[in-house]
Amino acid sequence: QVQLVESGGGLVQVGGSLKLSCAASGSTTFSITKMNWYRQAPGKQRELVASISSGGVTNYADSVKGRFTISSDFPKNTGFLQMNSLKFEDTAVYYCNVGGVVVTAPWAEQYYWGRGTQVTVSS
Repeated sequence: QVQLVESGGGLVQVGGSLKLSCAASGSTTFSITKMNWYRQAPGKQRELVASISSGGVTNYADSVKGRFTISSDFPKNTGFLQMNSLKFEDTAVYYCNVGGVVVTAPWAEQYYWGRGTQVTVSS
């Protein structure tokens, strides 16, 4: 019903930057209330990197605070993760996770996942 597509991943050297994008589509009645970015490195559990609410409240994992910036344009069903000063430890598959509601069931928040985009930071 709602599809998320991440883009912007790739290979970058330590200290470099990347900007990830997340675009939601598939439902004209879906309204985003929250967007999260998760990442999962090989052999590790998926972890929350950053989040932003429709009210603009942001949160970051301690490991990325000061280096990453999350932003959104919810009326256009998009969000971004600006990643600066990248470290080798940032290497992971990054996933967009979106929460929202549809007008027919505004009491029920639904969550959707993107397929992920690979970020590789060379040491």
